[in-house]
Amino acid sequence: MKVFVFDAAKCNGCYGCQVACKDEHVDNDWSPYAKPQPDTGHFWMKVNQKTHGQVPKVKVEYFAKPCMHCDDASCIKVAKNNAVYKRPDGLVIIDPEKAKGQRAIAEVCPYEAVYWNDTLDIPQKCTGCAQLIVEGKEPRCVDACATGALMFGDESEFVNILTKAEVMNPEYGMKPRVYYLNLPKLFVAGEIYDPNIDECLSGVEVTLTNIDTGKVLKETTDNFGDYWFKKLEAGKYSLTAKKEGYQVYVLNGFWVEDSLKVEDIALQKQV
Repeated sequence: MKVFVFDAAKCNGCYGCQVACKDEHVDNDWSPYAKPQPDTGHFWMKVNQKTHGQVPKVKVEYFAKPCMHCDDASCIKVAKNNAVYKRPDGLVIIDPEKAKGQRAIAEVCPYEAVYWNDTLDIPQKCTGCAQLIVEGKEPRCVDACATGALMFGDESEFVNILTKAEVMNPEYGMKPRVYYLNLPKLFVAGEIYDPNIDECLSGVEVTLTNIDTGKVLKETTDNFGDYWFKKLEAGKYSLTAKKEGYQVYVLNGFWVEDSLKVEDIALQKQV
């Protein structure tokens, strides 16, 4: 069974996979797997950009989102006349002839990965480049990935990687066959300084506590007075900053729903 694996840490946002998908499918009829993709409006491979934090603590991350080729796909369940089927290799295919007029196939996908073609009156989506797979080739998006962020192959090839990977929106219960490494997570970051000398403070012990779960994380400020807490869950937190010779600073009960740049902390010297 085939799987896609995407490593967000390797993606530089070049959009090469998205462009390659267009090049492969626009104006090309790959029946019985797919009719031509429209010039605009469809992104069978879509690169999503997410900006975290606030200036100057900002990170921009990318993740690719094709059809998830789910093992328990909602599009298969709603399709009539076996218009959507799963191949033995795991790829989910919409039969462009049988699916004509079946708008429900496009509407039922919780990942919004199925598009409706008004001109052809059919639902369409990523096929995993099935026309290339039968020739022993890679999907065009994978072949075009310059950083190796996007991978495709037999599940057995990625056994070690998949133990560290996650799927998108597992709560949907669709059992997707697209796996993700290093997906964007929330962070809390900031800067600590001495207001009397107007200098950044290194070596400050910063403790972040998730009030909901009790989980405690610790970091130490670098030479620029910066600290970063990464891969956080949304929730209510408290933050404490300590350094010998300075008063303890406490920030209680703040919410983290998106990545947060905490206001600069001025540590006051002990009297």
